[in-house]
Amino acid sequence: MAVSHHLLKKSLFVAGLISVAFWAFAVSVWAEELSEKKKPARVAVVPFEILGAQNGQAGAVVCPLCGTAASVGAVSRGAETIIQEIFIHKISASGNVEVIPFEKTESVYKRISSESFKEPLWITLSKVGQELKADFVAAGYVYRFSERVGYKFSSERPASVAYEIHLLDSQSGNIVWRGFFDKTQKSLMEDVLQISSFFKGGGKWLTARQLAEQGMDEIFKTIPDF
Repeated sequence: MAVSHHLLKKSLFVAGLISVAFWAFAVSVWAEELSEKKKPARVAVVPFEILGAQNGQAGAVVCPLCGTAASVGAVSRGAETIIQEIFIHKISASGNVEVIPFEKTESVYKRISSESFKEPLWITLSKVGQELKADFVAAGYVYRFSERVGYKFSSERPASVAYEIHLLDSQSGNIVWRGFFDKTQKSLMEDVLQISSFFKGGGKWLTARQLAEQGMDEIFKTIPDF
């Protein structure tokens, strides 16, 4: 009887050790997964470029990254910086993302692009991302950025904006996301289908920047989770 009692205590002790070991393992796995989930995705944003038509004439260009044709028009000076700033602000606030300081990315991009000017663009961007230890590289192109002529409640000519942004995987160079926006604001009398976007803008004629910001909200609906 004493032997059986001793065996029982020993079995309970072993079972307890196994249980503790199991829970310690489970907690360590959970902590590791939690740590990985909290690690922000590093994004490098290279300088956005203007691909609008010269002299403000309408035309068409092909995206240097995806090869898709886009219609172009007049682009106001500094439009690429405006779109770039809107994008950086939006992606920085979108969640688990760390945007590498732009000045650092710009410096690395200029050096590598000058050394690799004969290589395909996606290879250059991939090199930039790898040197900066970024998970993704963002590149953008402005096709049209025409400012509103008039006032917010009375416009002679509405704002017109078109741009495209890509996210590339730094390791493979593959495009993992493409955001494209092309819109010229119209009055409700011209296009009743734009009623939601018209009132989203406060029921007034938007500036080109405001239209670009509205477009950024739209394309970010399809951006992948980080």
